[in-house]
Order: sequence, then C-alpha cells, then structure tokens
Amino acid sequence: MRARDQQNGDQADGLRGRTAQRPVKVISVTGGKGGVGKTNISANLSVALSMLGRRVMLLDADLGLANVDVMFGLQPHYNLADVVKGERSLQEVIVNGPAGVMVVPGASGLSEMANLTPAHHAGIVNAFSELAVDLDTLIVDTAAGISDGVLRFTEAAHEVLVVVCDEPTSITDAYAIIKVLSSERGVSRFRVVTNMTRQGGDGSGLFEKLYRVTDRFLDVTLDHAGSIPFDDRVWRAVQLQTPFVTAFPTSLAAGALKKLAHRADKWELPESARGNIEFFMERLLQGNQTREPEVA
Repeated sequence: MRARDQQNGDQADGLRGRTAQRPVKVISVTGGKGGVGKTNISANLSVALSMLGRRVMLLDADLGLANVDVMFGLQPHYNLADVVKGERSLQEVIVNGPAGVMVVPGASGLSEMANLTPAHHAGIVNAFSELAVDLDTLIVDTAAGISDGVLRFTEAAHEVLVVVCDEPTSITDAYAIIKVLSSERGVSRFRVVTNMTRQGGDGSGLFEKLYRVTDRFLDVTLDHAGSIPFDDRVWRAVQLQTPFVTAFPTSLAAGALKKLAHRADKWELPESARGNIEFFMERLLQGNQTREPEVA
C-alpha cells in the first residue's frame, strides 16, 4: 500500500508540475429552471471556444437528466455513472464532440445519479484529479433547480453563467439561485446571458429586470455577458443534433454566441487559481467536507 500511495503521489505531483503555469478556467452554466436553453448555451459555448483554439472539456453535470450527448448526436458507451460506480476511469468515459470538444456524458434516466452521497462526489473529484489531459477551459452544464449538487458544482467554478429568458418564472428562478449562491455559498459575482430575446435583440431590458431586484435585495455583482436572439435555426440545429454555431454559422444566434465566447475567453482567472482542474475539484471536495457530516 505504501508503494502504491507513493506512486499515486508522484503522479499527482507530476500533473501539478506540468500544469501549474496554466490554470484551467472553469465556467459553470446554470439557470435556476429548465427550458431556458442552458444546455444549448453550454454546448455551443464549448464549441465556439474550441473554434478559438482553446482546449475545452464539457462536463454534463445534470446528473439524472443528462442530454449533452443528445445535443451533439453522440452515442457514448459509458457515462459518469460508470465512473461513480468505479467501473470505468474518466479517460474511458470521455468522448470526442464537435470541433474537438471533450465531452463527459452524464447519466440520463438514472434517478440515483441526481442524489449522490458525499462519497460519490468525492469519487468524481478523485476521477478528475487523476485525469492527465491538457485543458484551457472546463464548461460545467448543471441541472435545473437549486439542489445541493447544482450549488456545489456552481460554487466551485471560477465563473457562474446564469441563463435567463423573458419569462416571469425564469427571472424568479434566476434570482432564487443567485440568492442562494450568494447568501449560503459566498458567490458574489455572476455573469448573465439573456437567451431567446425578441424585442431589440440585445436583452438589455431583460437584464435590467433581473438587475433591479438583485441590486435591491442582494449584495452581488451582475454582468450582462451577452444576449442570444430568438432564432428558428437554433431549434433546427437541435433537431439535427448539431451545434448551431457550426450548422448555421451565419445565423444571428451563432454570431451572438461567438461574441459571448470571445468575452468568456478574456475573463481573467482569480489569483488563487491553480493548475489543471484541481482547483475546481478541490473546491468541490471542500464543499463536501464542510457541509456533510462524516459517516462512521
């Protein structure tokens, strides 16, 4: 056991050494409710960043109702559930998506994946810590709602991207997740993407609705990261199971998404960011340790 522990330690040290000078930017995409286009934004943002020359991984963290693989028309043999159960390594689960995006498929239709124990979360952390791949950006597509799993994945990221559309329930739920993340998890800065906008196409009015209520009741900073206009070709791309930024590159939605990717690529990492995806995984593990009692 001692020799094996030493070997694992040497591998981890080597991974840290190779990537210490190039931290990975982790962007968590959330929305509070379903139906706002969160997964579509996650998938196309990943592809657009990859088209900029970045090495991108997309983690489908919608544990239980995963659909990133469907969005990309992929047919993975394994998924994150196999990693959690210890049957496959993370490297074996990863599939290649459009534009070279590395995709970690979630587990669709498995209810137990939506209610993982602290030990399961720790297993995911360890699986990522052992992954020896070079990355520039990790996009985390979270589930809808404000479950503990969603909050953990979101609070551990460097950037929180909140997707909102012009529906009362969307604005209410976006406010709810911002409130919980700020009051209970210490997140103070949020990037907002207004999606499926129609009037004017810039989404500024929709952003202002959310900004006014958060500015009145919460101590947070909101940044309007971009607006994706309503575009029939987005839904056509979904039917084709391909990203709209590649299927319809000249569409209004694709142009707006590419602008979002350029902005996201320039978001600066905090000084505390460290190499590879250890920073993200360590924060996930810290969340488990500080909020979950240890089972004897």
